[in-house]
Order: sequence, then C-alpha cells, then structure tokens
Amino acid sequence: MDKRRHGPIVGPAPVRQPRGTALSWGARHAPGLGLVLLLAVVSRGVAGALPDVIAEVTVGLLLGLALGNIVRLPAALQPGIRFAVGTLLRVGIVLLGARLSVQDVLTTGLDALVIVAAGMTTALLFTLGAGRLLRLPPRLCLLIGVGTAVCGNTAIIATAPTIEAKERDVSFAVATITLFGTLAVLLYPAIGHLAAFSDQAFGYWAGAAVNDTSQVIATGFAYSDAAGEVATVVKLTRNTLMGPLIVVIGAVYAHVVRGAVSGRRNRSGARRAMAVVPPFVLGFLGMALLNSLGLIPPQAEQAASEGAKLLVLAALTGVGLSTNLGQMRAVGLRPFYLGLAASTLLSLLTLVLIAVLVGL
Repeated sequence: MDKRRHGPIVGPAPVRQPRGTALSWGARHAPGLGLVLLLAVVSRGVAGALPDVIAEVTVGLLLGLALGNIVRLPAALQPGIRFAVGTLLRVGIVLLGARLSVQDVLTTGLDALVIVAAGMTTALLFTLGAGRLLRLPPRLCLLIGVGTAVCGNTAIIATAPTIEAKERDVSFAVATITLFGTLAVLLYPAIGHLAAFSDQAFGYWAGAAVNDTSQVIATGFAYSDAAGEVATVVKLTRNTLMGPLIVVIGAVYAHVVRGAVSGRRNRSGARRAMAVVPPFVLGFLGMALLNSLGLIPPQAEQAASEGAKLLVLAALTGVGLSTNLGQMRAVGLRPFYLGLAASTLLSLLTLVLIAVLVGL
C-alpha cells in the first residue's frame, strides 16, 4: 500500500501531562498560601507586642477580615486561601491530638455529650418554633437551627440536599451563622476573662456554643491553650453527632413532606451521613491514642504542638480573608433575629449546664 497516497499513518496520541501534578498544584495554591502564611507571621509578631489576653488567632482573624474586605483580592489567591481554611485547619486539629491522652478525650467527651445533646435539641426546637412565629420558610429555619446547634456551615451544607433547600435559603443561613460565629470569636474571650472562667469551663462553653469548627478553635485558643484543647474535644463531639442527625432529618422530611420514605432515599441519606463524618476526628483520636501509649517522644509532641498552633493561626487568617462582610449585611433582619435568639439561648443554656455539671 502506498502510504503517501493515503496520507500519513497516525501514530499514538501524545501523552498529556496530568493537570494535577505537583508543579501545577503549587502554582495554583502558592499565591494564596503565601499571603496566609505572611499574615500569620505578622499576626504572631503583633500579638507578641499586645497584652496576653489578646491572642494571635484573634489578631490573625481581624487582619484577614480587614484586608479581605478593604482590598479586592485577586482570584488567583482563592485556591490557596481555601486550602488553608480547609486542609491546614484539619491537619492542625490532628496535631492537637498529640497533646492529649485518650483518657482526657473520653472524660471531656462524655461530659460534653450531655451538654451538647441538650443544647442541640433545645436550639433546634426553638429555631423551628420561633421561625414559625417570624413567618420564615421552614427550610431556612431548619438550616439556621442545625448551623447553630451542630456544626456551623458544614452542617448547613450537609443538610441542605437532604431537605431540598433552595440556594437562597442556604446563603441566608450561612451568612447568619458566619456573622454570629465571628462575633463569638471576638466577644467570648472578653466575657470569659471578665467572669474569670476556668480554662476548662471556657473550653466547654466555646466548644458547645460557638458554631463553626474554625470559630470554636479560634475562640478557645484566644482564651488559652488549655481552653483551646478542651474546646476542640467538645466540638469534635458535636461533629460526630452530625451524621446521625442528618439521617433523622432526612427521614422526617421524607415522611412529613414527601409522604413516603422509599428504601432508596433512606440508603442515600445514610451514605450522605457517612460522607459528612469528618475524617480528621479519627486522626485526632489516633494521635491521642499514640500519645497515650507513649509512642510520641517529647520532642515530637512539642513539635506537633507548635505546628498545630501555626496551622490553626494560618487557617483562621484564611477564614478572615474569605469572610465577606458585605454579604452579611445583605441578610434580612428576620433571619438575623432568629439566629441571634438561637445563639443567645444556646450560649446561656450551655453556661447553666456547665455550671451544674463541670463548674465555672
């Protein structure tokens, strides 16, 4: 056969380089990560010159908020900032486990379980009832309720598909929860110092009453390292209850709103619940187990502790950079009132339970 007559024989297609290589990943994330780490270093230096009651995580959050809302950040920074808020925070939480023992975790977690369960139930029921009085959409009320009671924005995003919530409801709920969580980071440590709470009591309060995981950790460590450790354990106890709660919400919604619950929907809800159980909880417990068995040398424990502090500081700086105060102002007054009432009730209830069960 005359190859020239029929054109060239097409050889194998050239091998394309995978887009997800380390080089391309670094190029996408380096600008945002660089900014976050730079602000974290500046925050640590500024906090060192301020009174001890003002923690570096508070300075980092405020610097991030100021820069992120005064300057229009380039889109190229966003991948790195999102990585800091998500991955770096979770790695920092895992490293925190190296400072604790399994006995510490179990003791705190069991005490926290009663406080968390009572707070979750009360906040959810109150939000649904008060939302009806305010004539707010039921789905929006439920999203604000789970965001306040369980796990902040993560719980909202995980619950929304289960109840077929509209994007507008999700945005309102996220903005409301973000607003009160940010205020808690700034107000709770000041209140705690004025009331002279013990580190343990404040840690329980922050872990049980503040909304998002990043906000809880910022609030706890803004008070003290010991309070931050307790707050982390309490918050992880709340996080582990998110999966079962979403299954219950999905089943109730399917029964009441959709009429009948099919086996297919139940299995889908169960899979979704398993998917939202945070993997870093297992990593945190694993590090605590290794520490309990004496498998983490003192030098490694100290390095993990310092690494956790830096990663948490970087993550909270990223939270400030990614918080849009303009979107918060766009939230209507009625959802704002509902979120304020639910957050206040949860805060006061947990304080009463802590005073009775743990002591202030």
